[in-house]
Amino acid sequence: MTISTQGRTSWTRAAVISLLLIAACTLNPATGQRQLTLMSEAQEIAMGKQAHPEVLAAYGAYDEPGLQRYVQEVGAKLAAGSERPQLDWTFTVLDDPVVNAMALPGGYIYVNRGILAHFNSEAELASVLGHEIGHVTARHSVEQISRSQLAQLGLGVAAIASEGFRPYAGLAGQGVGLLFLKFGRDDERQSDQLGLRYMTRGGYDPAQMPKVFGTLDRLSQTQGGGGTPQWLSTHPDPGNRVADMTALIAELPPEQRQGTVGRDPYLRRIENLVFGDDPRQGYAIGHTFYHPVLGFKVEFPDQWRIINQRQQVAALSPNQDAVVVLSMSNKESPNAGFDAFFGQQGIERGPSRGRNLMAFRALDSQTGSPAIEGLIGYLNHGGKLYQLIGYTKIATWDGYKSAVQKSLTSFAKVSDRRYLDVKPSTIDVVTLSRDMTLAEFAEKFPSTVELEELAILNGMTAQTRLEKGSLVKRIVGGKLPVR
Repeated sequence: MTISTQGRTSWTRAAVISLLLIAACTLNPATGQRQLTLMSEAQEIAMGKQAHPEVLAAYGAYDEPGLQRYVQEVGAKLAAGSERPQLDWTFTVLDDPVVNAMALPGGYIYVNRGILAHFNSEAELASVLGHEIGHVTARHSVEQISRSQLAQLGLGVAAIASEGFRPYAGLAGQGVGLLFLKFGRDDERQSDQLGLRYMTRGGYDPAQMPKVFGTLDRLSQTQGGGGTPQWLSTHPDPGNRVADMTALIAELPPEQRQGTVGRDPYLRRIENLVFGDDPRQGYAIGHTFYHPVLGFKVEFPDQWRIINQRQQVAALSPNQDAVVVLSMSNKESPNAGFDAFFGQQGIERGPSRGRNLMAFRALDSQTGSPAIEGLIGYLNHGGKLYQLIGYTKIATWDGYKSAVQKSLTSFAKVSDRRYLDVKPSTIDVVTLSRDMTLAEFAEKFPSTVELEELAILNGMTAQTRLEKGSLVKRIVGGKLPVR
């Protein structure tokens, strides 16, 4: 029988994939299961090391060295009891109000200050750090990337083989994206179990772990403050976490069902922690955006949604079909910025428009015809160069160009101290002088958040009875100026 060229190619491809599957399935010491891994440990570490600076640039490390050291110490103690203690484990608090915690391959763990505010003990912190450590020891990111690469082998296995198989080729520069790989429910369940293992090995009370999941569930059911926690979108719920973990804890030996809680020491550690958005990094009053640290303001179109990020601020039209973006440029001058922008393929230069603005069109990469129209400008302020750009589709440009131009030319210096000397909301820890309920506490020690959110923050209900000498969190400050 004669085998056609196409048949031989398909057979060869299937054979190579089968051989790769056999070679790549290794036994994971943390899970005890065989696992698909097309990436060596050295490559995994290199990926995390390369991505770590990108994460810090995107979110920023929280500027409190004492808190950073504390989280590193707790995390390092847990990691030392894991199956991969040899990794250079790095634990970082990110300056982000979102309720989330994340992990990169190779031992890089992140907790946002937003989730730290919702913990009420060191054991609760340990449970989440243990969960993220579990993602690393179980190599969930590595396995997910390996499966993606394997799925692509059919597109060109011969070319890959001829160049030398590079498991993480093409992933450079995607560090932030690696943080948001979505694990399946089985992976989440496995990380819960590993987190429980590591926190008990570290001497913590495992009963505090279900409390964290209970807090996250309560957050997901409310729209106050931080709203739905990002944790639940990046960590899909494997089922009833509280019930599952409570059942697992009940099966532990008696000596492992008790341990350190560390409530009061933890609350003292997070006293004065910034809560919610930090206005010093930018805030909006109406449609005017102020940045106190950088000393500028810009007027965005009325009714547009303002989205403030560490590296840029943008405003999106109500129909989500037009955008204005202000960001810092790494060019040395406006002319250099324009040269770089118009030097890109598919960008056409138009006439000057207003103060230091140029019109442009972007061509469709498939048809070569104009698809996007907008304005771009560069200006110096405070020793930094800023890029301002606004654009929409060709068909909708006439309806937006006036609002976009008005916004891009509104950039101005701010000197009024009312808008510069703003303070963020922070956590205040109060020692009770007598017994009272949380509702009574809220009346005696007012917070800038509602009672429902205060109850979630403290892991209580409004009617929880608090004893004299108890430490209780409240939120203070953070009021913005009034025009």
